[in-house]
Amino acid sequence: MDFALSHEQEMIVATVRDFVETEIYPHETQVERTGEVPPDLAADIRRKVIELGFYACNFPEAVGGAGLAHLDFALVERELGRGAMALTHFFGRPQNILMACEGDQRERYLLPAVRGEKMDALAMTEPEAGSDVRGMKCAAVRKGGDWVVNGTKHFISGADHADFFIVFVATGVDETAHGPKKRITAFLVDRGTPGFTVRDGYRSVSHRGYKNCILEFSDCRLPDAQVLGAVDGGFAVMNEWLYATRITVAAMAVGRARRCFDLALNHAAERRQFGQPIGRFQGVSFQIADMITEIDAADLLTLSAAWRLDQGLPANREIASAKLYATEMLARVTDASLQIFGGMGLMDDFPIERFWRDARVERIWDGTSEIQRHIIGRELLRPLGA
Repeated sequence: MDFALSHEQEMIVATVRDFVETEIYPHETQVERTGEVPPDLAADIRRKVIELGFYACNFPEAVGGAGLAHLDFALVERELGRGAMALTHFFGRPQNILMACEGDQRERYLLPAVRGEKMDALAMTEPEAGSDVRGMKCAAVRKGGDWVVNGTKHFISGADHADFFIVFVATGVDETAHGPKKRITAFLVDRGTPGFTVRDGYRSVSHRGYKNCILEFSDCRLPDAQVLGAVDGGFAVMNEWLYATRITVAAMAVGRARRCFDLALNHAAERRQFGQPIGRFQGVSFQIADMITEIDAADLLTLSAAWRLDQGLPANREIASAKLYATEMLARVTDASLQIFGGMGLMDDFPIERFWRDARVERIWDGTSEIQRHIIGRELLRPLGA
């Protein structure tokens, strides 16, 4: 087994890391303190990424993307994880689920998203339906040849910048031996559609400037042309195209942990107490040893899961393990880094307290740690009939 990166992969890593350090780092403090990304800055980042040839690099060349494999894309996301999410959002990685677009949808949504002319947002979570997707109450019914949608979505990331939304809603109920089971359909919804409102969401302590929004549907009429995939086929497109999003979370967690670790390592080497660098004390050096071991382990788990996808191998358990371990690792690394910095670690003069706050959400979105453990256990027990 070869663990070395190819020359092309090393170039990908170097290019993205240089971009993050040059174009993202200088603006992080401003965004952190204002909670806003200036529109001209967002447009400038997007323009530079397009010129760099990395915009929509997760899409195949056939539709204008860079055609990166899962492993290559994980390397991109790992480097982007070093920067503030509010800013790296404009690096441009549209939802792969747009590959399910057919006919006119490709010209209206898929291709403009890949070219960077439009931005999308994925809307699934509701106030009473987070991990329980089938528990969603936002529903669409047939009326006058259209679908009429009513309900609410929340925690919708990137909705403040989105030109259109990929929205999952209930479109029927089947009675099964285990009780009612809702049918789910995905719709493409343009900003400004009558009956559809996007409003500000909640103030989160994690990833300031990367906002969540609330979507409200009140008798919003959508024609059949807005259905993404098949009617009642929401889970099919979800399972096919959203399968690997948890790798993105894991990879970004690894990148953020490495940046935090680098700061803690340098501080341990430079900060002196009792006449010597604090890194010479076992209480600090052992923490450093544990941190880098966990980071490397999470990195290998993540890249291994991405590699399995590229080989066409089953990877559901491996992806869940990567997401679970990497996000929980990030929590431990940021906390240990803050401890090494001592009281100054909690001051916003340093980014450590930001990394510490930002890390908390990673164990929640894209499937909580509990959901990942459920997936892992299920994948192991099902073949044994349990």
